Amino acid sequence: MTDPLLIRVLNGEIASPPPAWLMRQAGRYLPEYRALRETSKGFVDYCLTPELATEATLQPMRRFADLDAAILFADILLIPFAAGAGVRFVAGEGPVMNPVASIAEIEALTWNAVAESLAPVSETVRRVRAALPADKALIGFAGAPWTVATYMIGGGKDPNRWAARTLAWKDPAAVDLLLTRLVDATVSYLVSQAEAGAQVLQIFDSWAEQLPAPLFDRVVVRPTRAIVDGVRAAGVAAPILGFPRGCGHLADVYARETGVTALALDMSQADAELVRRLPAAMPVQGGFDPALLAAGGAAMADEVSRLLTVADGRPYVFNLGHGVSPDIPIDHVAELLAIVKDR
Repeated sequence: MTDPLLIRVLNGEIASPPPAWLMRQAGRYLPEYRALRETSKGFVDYCLTPELATEATLQPMRRFADLDAAILFADILLIPFAAGAGVRFVAGEGPVMNPVASIAEIEALTWNAVAESLAPVSETVRRVRAALPADKALIGFAGAPWTVATYMIGGGKDPNRWAARTLAWKDPAAVDLLLTRLVDATVSYLVSQAEAGAQVLQIFDSWAEQLPAPLFDRVVVRPTRAIVDGVRAAGVAAPILGFPRGCGHLADVYARETGVTALALDMSQADAELVRRLPAAMPVQGGFDPALLAAGGAAMADEVSRLLTVADGRPYVFNLGHGVSPDIPIDHVAELLAIVKDR
């Protein structure tokens, strides 16, 4: 059986038109998502109830035939939730949790309970894979250790990741311990997703920005490399996408030193000069500005064409440079996907 197009491209094939999927393609811009959300007790319950998470994952696949992959509906903060960090989502505020700032507080978390607590996610993966057509790929994911740590250290909201960056310099032993615990939990989590049927894994380092190179190496590159090595040591061969959002020119370092299969680009990284510095033939993904998706119009086609040029003859997966926002008109999503598939 032929692999789905996304898998083939991440394994080195150049395709025209390229495969397409969208970060946060399941979300609040869809009325069916909002209706389903009303049936849950809360957002974490939504993520950890396989019936609900499966339906949320499949909704955009039913609506947009041009999507080449489904991405698991979950959240990057499920690991700290499972570890007992008191994660909760507050309307109008977003995620909040009990901050951790010392070795004692980190060790007091229930890390040994994470795998069992997140077992429903693997069940969601199994259900989605069984429901998807064979030509559509299924993407699993996790938050990168640094990004998750910034939430845990800051108690949820941490403007500019100030608390996390300060603690990383002030008490490196505590931050390194937290990153190590998160690496171990993330490896187990991603392996379980792959064993349940996820064919691609993405690591979201949403807060990889504003870091000097030595700190970037310590808190972003090394933990990501440890995750990739751990997943591979467990026998998982699935392509791994890395998304170090906001890290600018350090994306080149990330691509070369973490071992990821492909690099997901944010809007600022979708630059031909940066892409040329990446390892030869490394697949790239994304770069399309979600604001342009909100605006709509003829400029969308021009930017799709530019991104294909930026890819510079290497394997390319169409995606956004950040997630779909709640105010995106549904017809703009359909129009954008049609433009991509008309290349």
